[in-house]
Amino acid sequence: MRDALLNRPVTDLDFTTDAPPHRILEIIDGWADAIWTIGIEFGTVGLRKGEHQLEITTYRSETYDPKSRKPEVSYGTSLVEDLRRRDFAVNAMAATLPGCGFVDPFGGLEDLGRRLLRTPGRPEDSFSDDPLRMMRAARFVSQLGFTIAPEVMAAMKEMSARIEIVSAERVQAELSKLVCGAHPREGLAALVESGLALHVLPELPELRLEIDEHHRHKDVYDHSMIVLDQAIAQEEDGPDLILRLAALLHDIGKPRTRAHLPGGRVSFHHHEMVGAKMTKKRLTALKYPKEVIADVSRLVELHLRFHGYGEGEWTDSAVRRYVRDADHLLSRLHKLTRADCTTRNKRKAERLARTYDALEERISRLAAEEELGRIRPELDGVEIQQALGITPGPLVGRAYKFLLELRLDQGMIGKEEARAALLEWARAENVL
Repeated sequence: MRDALLNRPVTDLDFTTDAPPHRILEIIDGWADAIWTIGIEFGTVGLRKGEHQLEITTYRSETYDPKSRKPEVSYGTSLVEDLRRRDFAVNAMAATLPGCGFVDPFGGLEDLGRRLLRTPGRPEDSFSDDPLRMMRAARFVSQLGFTIAPEVMAAMKEMSARIEIVSAERVQAELSKLVCGAHPREGLAALVESGLALHVLPELPELRLEIDEHHRHKDVYDHSMIVLDQAIAQEEDGPDLILRLAALLHDIGKPRTRAHLPGGRVSFHHHEMVGAKMTKKRLTALKYPKEVIADVSRLVELHLRFHGYGEGEWTDSAVRRYVRDADHLLSRLHKLTRADCTTRNKRKAERLARTYDALEERISRLAAEEELGRIRPELDGVEIQQALGITPGPLVGRAYKFLLELRLDQGMIGKEEARAALLEWARAENVL
């Protein structure tokens, strides 16, 4: 109902009924094109009919035992009572069938007009039933641009620690939806204000470094939000979870590496390396897929690499290594590096942009000349064995690594020169 009233695309149709799950299965048997029962223990039966995907759920309520991560489900017989146990009033509206009567016992339509999030009953009761609803409130702020009613935010602050009873997988799903929403900055602010971030993403509020009269520096939290905004502005095919997470987390190593220097200066040496380890640990705790963890951590690790480019004095070897290290993340690294420029000094910003333009041009030129995306030694494993007169084993791997470094340093030198360099290396290593 909510999305239909907001004129948002409706991809799924949700129905609720007093029929128990086994009766739902009897009714749709022979009518549905496909049926799935993965959520039947929670009273939900899924089906496909033509182009439409439907979920039919028995009137129910969910409550968490204080010591359990799984909700207990009980069935009911009243639509109003079913709606009363929904997360927010804007989600507690229904159209009855047949006849399409409109049921809105808790003022959800008015809240929709005000873009306000209230709970049908006491927020404390709602969040006690399902603590994940607190995360969902922040997610709706991001996705729909809603605001959270004061009494709801007060309950979130009081009960934020209850989120720890919810499984990491469910928290991760809500966080990803929040980060990929239309207003992630506002959603993240709701996480921080409510105290939820302390339990699900504590590195975020830690970015709000104290600024005193002797040690002035940019607030890292605000900087990270600007970087997130600027990364989003460069997206080409919709929300990019990996890019957005990298932008959000790229500086989380700063609080742990901060050092005060003479003259009121502050340093954050090696914060990118520390941040990459912290990112890996946090995303692992949130049960993100291994590929997401690896990609986001790698972007955090590499986000400062460009600043060694200086005045465009990198050698071709350095450019090759930059491309090699970024690998499939190169396009995202370009976006993250550009987004990380938040200086208010217009000249400095323009100079950094020009320098990075020049680096991208060099990458494009070298890519065209040398197929940078597929950097390999000029001799393969078989040719290495033939040149050295050896059989498969660890020595082939060592030789391959030497030739790869040679390729990165000198570019394409031809097979004969590569073979000669390999033989010279082998003699120096006493392997011939």
